[in-house]
Amino acid sequence: MAENKKTDIHYPEPIRQALLKVGIPELNPMQKEVLAADIRQDILLLSPTGSGKTLAFLLPLLPQLQQKEQVQALVIAPSRELALQIEAVFRSLGTGMKETCCYGGHPFQTERRSLEHAPAVWIGTPGRILDHLEKGSVAVDSVHTVILDEFDKSLELKFVPEMKKILTQLPHIKQRILTSATEAVEVPDFVGMRKPLRISYLTAQKSLKGLKLYQVKSAERDKLGCLYRLLGELNGEPALVFCNHRESVERVSQYLTKMRVDNACFHGGLEQTEREQRLALLRNGTATVFVTTDLAARGLDIPEVRHVIHYHLPLNEEAFVHRNGRTARMNAEGTAYLLLHDAETLPEYITPEPDPFFLPAQAKHPKPSEWTTLRINRGKRDKLSKGDVAGFLYQKGGLTRDEVGVVEVFDSCALAAIKRDKKRELLARIRSEKIKNKNAKYE
Repeated sequence: MAENKKTDIHYPEPIRQALLKVGIPELNPMQKEVLAADIRQDILLLSPTGSGKTLAFLLPLLPQLQQKEQVQALVIAPSRELALQIEAVFRSLGTGMKETCCYGGHPFQTERRSLEHAPAVWIGTPGRILDHLEKGSVAVDSVHTVILDEFDKSLELKFVPEMKKILTQLPHIKQRILTSATEAVEVPDFVGMRKPLRISYLTAQKSLKGLKLYQVKSAERDKLGCLYRLLGELNGEPALVFCNHRESVERVSQYLTKMRVDNACFHGGLEQTEREQRLALLRNGTATVFVTTDLAARGLDIPEVRHVIHYHLPLNEEAFVHRNGRTARMNAEGTAYLLLHDAETLPEYITPEPDPFFLPAQAKHPKPSEWTTLRINRGKRDKLSKGDVAGFLYQKGGLTRDEVGVVEVFDSCALAAIKRDKKRELLARIRSEKIKNKNAKYE
């Protein structure tokens, strides 16, 4: 409690209230360092995925925001998932300030109507933000802070023309905050950074403290059988399986489904709504195995996993670091496995050579998840909330609180994790029931 009191003295009231709202008694060193910086000084923040950088750049904004219909801060993110994650973190702070998130794959007119009442904080992807600026959806001459999150990723995805055009339309910027998960980022002149304060927490990235690294030999060039046997040794603990290509992700996922392994696959070729819902299956424990491209190596709102499996060797050292960064975070322990055929050799950047992980001759079937997901074809458009869904499952479904897991509500549907052994009786109870006085399909 003494630490809480000490915290209260130093932080401005909006920040103190936000920390109470999210239940964080003490910030980490990186967040404190960003918060201590002068709000008129540009910041280059180098920080690994999962280090709390979103909170680090949002908290200093709070004392500067005013309750008026003007965009005061602009946050640009390279992916829809990251933009949505930033929005969720800002919303959790309970500031009462309006925020709007804009991204491709979301109806443009819906966003435009939301922007008619200008948000204090505007979050989005470069292409969609530029679309709105060019069509005059909202004025941005009141923007005093610009945050370019995961700028290195934006450069990699070739968003330079869009970002350049956006920044030329912001005449009154007082502070630029640029984040990157790699040291190698080069900041172009158009960003306009003036002697930025460099804050780096990347030193421990190469060898994560709690990470154990193993190599697993596959007798077959096609490593599907090796992967299945490895998953059988992981006791049902969550695992991310990284592949280099979308087609490989689909093929590995189809194989695991055929072998009755609880899994979901994820890559950039999926529609946005499908991507969001598949991430939900990982978050709620239904999918214990998540097969993905490097899209999930950083910037996504997913829980830390216990195991990372490199089905394909990463394309470079940076990809290797980011993949491994999905485990062994915040002083926790994690394990990464490199699946190698005899013809493959370890890249030079993986040193020392990892210990071998020997698979038993007799494969064990991977432990199934205790959760499954109920899909309800009603969502935010129907004014449905998480509380509505949970209450419905308790009252109409006859489930206890221990039998209902994570609930997420999207625009057109809701997903609720329920204990797998309750599936049949739940569906029998709710099949003809209405939720919030509306008919719905349950599957």
